[in-house]
Amino acid sequence: MTDRLEPMPADWQRALAVVAHPDDLEYGAAAAIASWVDGGREVAYLLATRGEAGIATMEPARAAEVREREQRASAAVVGVSSVEFLDHRDGVVEYGPALRRDVAAAIRRHRPELVVTLNHRDTFGGTSWNTPDHRAVGRAVLDAAADAGNRWIFPELAEQGLPPWEGVRWVAVAASPRPTHAVEAGPGMERAVRSLLEHRAYIEALTDADPETYVRGFLGRATGDTAARFGGRAAVSFELFPR
Repeated sequence: MTDRLEPMPADWQRALAVVAHPDDLEYGAAAAIASWVDGGREVAYLLATRGEAGIATMEPARAAEVREREQRASAAVVGVSSVEFLDHRDGVVEYGPALRRDVAAAIRRHRPELVVTLNHRDTFGGTSWNTPDHRAVGRAVLDAAADAGNRWIFPELAEQGLPPWEGVRWVAVAASPRPTHAVEAGPGMERAVRSLLEHRAYIEALTDADPETYVRGFLGRATGDTAARFGGRAAVSFELFPR
């Protein structure tokens, strides 16, 4: 595809990024998040799981501790201090009312104008099959953006002190095979690299390559592939769903 990607909207102040696992945001969106924080915007993270099933050589209980610590350190690199975990089970996250309720509750707490998530589609393009957790969480986020503003869906949230929030204006899906918008990666790229490098235990279990070489190569390819559709500038792409 060669259709031009539009710049992401800039007239917002608060964002909530909701993904399945530690590292999901760092594999692409972190450069955009770093730029947003630099511009004075507030960004919070919500993780559906602690990534406990993500390291084959590490027992889940230990992996959960390690990956939570790595995620908090990773978020701090790009200026994000609010990191929450929902404790759904890694690898078997289920799309449904329970997940939608959890995400809607977080949206009501944080009151974002922009909600960010990861690709909810079956593939990342072609035959690169997506994971069940990514699909479940992404779809739940798209639905929960509406749930958060409806007083009759999950009315128990209001009883818990979380009134409806109708202020979500967009849901932005990172790593989508159908991107529509982008954020220039250059200003936040070095912090994006350092942010992903904080997931060292995960990366070292994933590849035998030098971690920094691996990270720079991956992020360079991911943002470079977008350049042809964004004025020749390396960029983080998003599929934007206005509300």
